[in-house]
Amino acid sequence: MGQPGSLVISLDHELFWGVRDRRPESLRAYEANLRGERAAISGILALFREYETRATWATVGFLFFGSREELLAHLPERRPAYAEPRFSPYADLALVGEDEERDPLRLGASTIDEILAVPGQEIGTHTFSHYYCLERGSDEASFRADLEAAVAAARRRGIELRSIVFPRNQANPTYLPVCAELGLVAFRGNERSRWYRPVSEKDNTALRRAVRAADVYLPLTGRHAYPREEVRGGPLADVRSSRFLRPFSPALAPLEPLRLRRLERDLEHAARNGLVYHLWWHPHNFGIHTERNLATLRRLLEHAAALRQRYGFRSLTMADVAGEASA
Repeated sequence: MGQPGSLVISLDHELFWGVRDRRPESLRAYEANLRGERAAISGILALFREYETRATWATVGFLFFGSREELLAHLPERRPAYAEPRFSPYADLALVGEDEERDPLRLGASTIDEILAVPGQEIGTHTFSHYYCLERGSDEASFRADLEAAVAAARRRGIELRSIVFPRNQANPTYLPVCAELGLVAFRGNERSRWYRPVSEKDNTALRRAVRAADVYLPLTGRHAYPREEVRGGPLADVRSSRFLRPFSPALAPLEPLRLRRLERDLEHAARNGLVYHLWWHPHNFGIHTERNLATLRRLLEHAAALRQRYGFRSLTMADVAGEASA
């Protein structure tokens, strides 16, 4: 009998820094999600503890600091020079409050402590500054400087980074050797479908977004579970995504049974066939309708626990999968 299947969970932990470049009216509309993110993190961690679930928290480097002074003292000298200025977060550093208590949306040191207090949690990187690897003006030198700053910020807290999730899923293969040089072993690649291929913001068309939204409810692009052997083959293990855990939407509530059935069937398929299934989302997705979203997560973790009993279905971090792939 082959190896059992595995559920991998990764979370893009970014607070304000993951959405700051939205249009002002969109950012204002999303503020409630950001305000509720810390409660969502606590709720997610409570479920992970209850169901003994391992997960990778890909964390923006700015969040490793508890004060503005500390953050400003550890910025890289070389910074991205995007053709589109709004993509750079450095101008927004002027908005950062004195400390985390005064600015819980931009500083996040205590959230890292909270995550590490739960067994089985991996702190990965979402780059230092939420760096966009496929936008014009991105280059290897500024990416290296950014990632070096992320590695240094983590090491100051005794954390060795092993996994990376590229912001906006802009995985750039030419930057993977830099990641390997700096000690990373795994990245989250995209689903193998033209609709999920890594693209810049300009090329992320309305049609692409619509197809991916429909794919949440209907099996348009397949299950996206994959054999462990496909993780190998490059500078880093490609622990690619299987499904974004889209948050609850009141407008789409009648479709919830379809969404949950699709997810549960995907998990069962992976467990039965010894495949990797990688689920991901942002904690701020759960910042509103938090109880409803946590109830969905509980249902999925309960299902995974039943599959563990029946098929030996395991819970792994991204680094766990990379370690098995290299063994």
